Amino acid sequence: MGGESRVPEAGQPRVPEQRGSGEGRAPLSAPGPTDPDPEGAAAPAPEDGTATGLRFSVLGPVRAWRGTEPLATGSPQQRALLAALLLREGRTATASELIDALWGDDPPSQALAAVRTYASRLRKALSPDVLVSESGGYAIRSLSGGALDLAVAQDLAADAEKAKSSGDLYQARLLLNKALGLWDGEVLASVPGPYAETQRARLDEWRLQLVESRLDMDLEQGCHAEAVSELTALTAAHPLRERLRELLMLALYRSGRQAEALAVYADTRRLLADELGVDPRPGLRELQQRILRADPTLAEPSAPLAAEPSATAVRPAQLPATVPDFTGRSSFVSELSEVLSAASAAEGQVMAVSALAGIGGVGKTTLAVHVAHRARPAFPDGQLYVDLQGAGARPADPETVLGSFLRALGTADSAIPDSLEERAALYRSVLDGRRVLVLLDNARDAAQVRPLLPGTAGCAALVTARVRMVDLAGAHLVDLDVMSPDEALQLFTRIVGEERVAAERKAALDVVAACGFLPLAIRIAASRLAARRTWTVSVLAAKLADERRRLDELQAGDLAVKATFELGYGQLETAQARAFRLLGLADGPDISLAAAAAVLDLSPEDTEDLLEILVDTSLLESAAPGRYRFHDLVRLYARACAERDEQPPGERDAAMSRLLDFYLATAAEVYRLERPGDRLADDLEPTEYPGLRFSGRQEALDWLYSEANCLLACARQAFATDRLRRGVDLLWAAKDLGESGANSKQYESAALAARDASRAAGDPRTEGRARATLINVHLVAGRYDDAEDEARRAVDLAERAGDTTALNWASNDRGIIALIQGRNADAESCLLAAIEGSRAAGNQPLEASALCNLSRVHLAMGRTGHAITLAQQGIDLYDRVGLTLRLANARYALGLALTEAGRTSEALDELGEALQMFRINRQRLWEGTTHFRIAQAHLAGRRPARAAQHAEQALATGCIGGDRMRANVLTALGRSLDALSQADRARACWREALALYEQVGAPEAVEVRALLSPASAA
Repeated sequence: MGGESRVPEAGQPRVPEQRGSGEGRAPLSAPGPTDPDPEGAAAPAPEDGTATGLRFSVLGPVRAWRGTEPLATGSPQQRALLAALLLREGRTATASELIDALWGDDPPSQALAAVRTYASRLRKALSPDVLVSESGGYAIRSLSGGALDLAVAQDLAADAEKAKSSGDLYQARLLLNKALGLWDGEVLASVPGPYAETQRARLDEWRLQLVESRLDMDLEQGCHAEAVSELTALTAAHPLRERLRELLMLALYRSGRQAEALAVYADTRRLLADELGVDPRPGLRELQQRILRADPTLAEPSAPLAAEPSATAVRPAQLPATVPDFTGRSSFVSELSEVLSAASAAEGQVMAVSALAGIGGVGKTTLAVHVAHRARPAFPDGQLYVDLQGAGARPADPETVLGSFLRALGTADSAIPDSLEERAALYRSVLDGRRVLVLLDNARDAAQVRPLLPGTAGCAALVTARVRMVDLAGAHLVDLDVMSPDEALQLFTRIVGEERVAAERKAALDVVAACGFLPLAIRIAASRLAARRTWTVSVLAAKLADERRRLDELQAGDLAVKATFELGYGQLETAQARAFRLLGLADGPDISLAAAAAVLDLSPEDTEDLLEILVDTSLLESAAPGRYRFHDLVRLYARACAERDEQPPGERDAAMSRLLDFYLATAAEVYRLERPGDRLADDLEPTEYPGLRFSGRQEALDWLYSEANCLLACARQAFATDRLRRGVDLLWAAKDLGESGANSKQYESAALAARDASRAAGDPRTEGRARATLINVHLVAGRYDDAEDEARRAVDLAERAGDTTALNWASNDRGIIALIQGRNADAESCLLAAIEGSRAAGNQPLEASALCNLSRVHLAMGRTGHAITLAQQGIDLYDRVGLTLRLANARYALGLALTEAGRTSEALDELGEALQMFRINRQRLWEGTTHFRIAQAHLAGRRPARAAQHAEQALATGCIGGDRMRANVLTALGRSLDALSQADRARACWREALALYEQVGAPEAVEVRALLSPASAA
């Protein structure tokens, strides 16, 4: 294999010869509780040109349709005759061949008559010109293209082979997946006879070959983490198939699980020796050696994944619009264009990075965008853009930016990993082989930029920043200074107009000089002058001559930018200036039109008019339809103006109070829609400014997650003011953000700030609620001691403040913590208190939650029957009030109890329902946790292959409970693998689980040590 990174394969699989007997059928994976019923399947969509013709399926039950109308195919023997004719693909089958196909060596005495009867019935059902008699036999003729699912699958597989040969692995995978999608359960299901058995084995083998080929391409395109779950199930179903073992080893190795990869080899070697008395084939042995020596060519796929769109390849085009009056900078344009051109050329060997540095307002972004647009033809696979907000208090997180880039390149949310390192690796893999330009605007430092660089030949990055990035290795550094006087005057003239400037050339020179030849200042001044036809250039020059407005700011550095902002601000009308000042007070990365209307206390229509004027004067940016943002320096200047000019001073606080009211009222509405009947939303601080109303839950959730960063920023701003109570209540109403996995870190940071601020304020009620928000944060992260400390303090504070809502929530959470820590009596006491308090308050959803948690306590105490009853009571309460998200938690609890009771089929039904609800409600961590519980249920039902598959999905998705829960999943995965005779890989999982248990001091470490003991292995 030398220096190649891919595992060798035999080429695109082809349909085995029909007369080969093959081996007995082995399913690819055991059917699950939610697998479709083949007998009840709907007719497949007809191919073009066959909507009114006949269509047949053999890759499942033998069925026939005319158009979309199903046709009767008769008894099992009659279907066997139909299948035999269909699989001959138009060739004639003699009567003796058909008798042999249906009955083999033991036909009935009236076999020939039976064949004729079956043929006659089929001819009536189909058409005389379709089933024809000739030469003493029968044949099916006159079928249009795409009439038989097997033929369609063969064509798709052939097209996939062509696409693969041409290097288009993405299209090849797409075609193979379409081919595999034509299978519908067991091939020739319930069709009797030796011929059907032979064909069943033949087509099963072909499907397995197609799956192997597709999985090989998955690994070649970097989808190794996603492939582990499927390969684990396949190797369990086909333990002697070395090709699958080989692919699993490579997938595990590339997922950073080297010990498990080597354990797969050890399991395979032992199994082959025990079952067949042979050693693994040379390719498998060589792969093991390459893994042992950490062969670097194995670490990355040789054909990384192209962007995977839903239908066609995604070509991002994210560059902001270039300005039509771009002026000057010709030497910089030429220099940067040459660098980009060389990077995109075929002979380019390295990825090019050009970093532009200069003071704010010097035109870095304008130049970079202009050059990027000129270079677009050289980067046909797309252009990415992001504002890294490097000059602000909270620069953009590279992890978040990578998630946005990966989605723009066509990567599904479910395929985007969690860690920064994994996202950066996937990002580089997706870009490999493509020519993409990345514009990283307003960077803070090189550390923020490095993970966002493509890293492969053919791609290039343009970076803008205030500082010179001397520590960005290999970067082409460009220091951008202010314009020359000639360039500055040319820019001014292009905006204002040749006629006006020619009449007052000296005054125009005075204007650009007063602007310090700073492009942003010139653009703002010229734009305002152009909009006021009654002004002369001399009037503008006279305004700028007032040193009180500019001299100090023009002395050095960033202060020059403030002078240009002062000019633009001074020319705003009264309402425009007020909007500029007040909007700059909000901390979020941007602001929606509705939120801006709340700040300004205006209608959305009037607000939009003002904001669009600010956009026109370059004091505000249009981030997206209905969303606006400040340049970071402009925001700082707007705040300074608000402190200086806003009268009365209380208007600043009033504006931020309206914004907080808007977010709190809207978040409460989301909470009500998601949890009807829950009294928490009614016990929040009252608001004067209204929030939004939604047509349904999905629209409400869309708002919550799209506004997450702005909402949390607003809450944080409230903590240092007299708005503290509302800020903490906003966190509480938006508590789903803490469990989603997408915003958990930002939510935790805000919750910690809320606790500290409320403690300093000496407000027991607010501190109790702030600590209540932290309980769930710690639970999600698996920090149970911290959660218990916060819950104990929250209960004490709530009792002192008489806050029954917080008291009931904290009591419920304390019950959960005590359950996890094995303090079952304490858990029962806390949950009974929560149930009693919730009933007294009329809070049925909270009562239901406590009942479901109490169910788990009874389960831990061995009271399985009581546990089932309590969980069912919780479900009944949730059903009564119409909840969906928390109903998922109830079904989850019932699934656990039913699993313990040995009613695994019912348990899987409940857990499957819970899984779908969590997925719909974007609760990714709960989704992963439910996969783990499904794995436990399959283990209890002695279905280790299915258990391993769900355990792998839990690991890939993430779970509630941090490292301790990950260790639980690894322990279950190890048990599943051990039951599948993959002892070495099982022990690798247990060793990792033990390390995690010991790290957090979990008692489960004792159990895992026992599993790893020599006695257990024996």
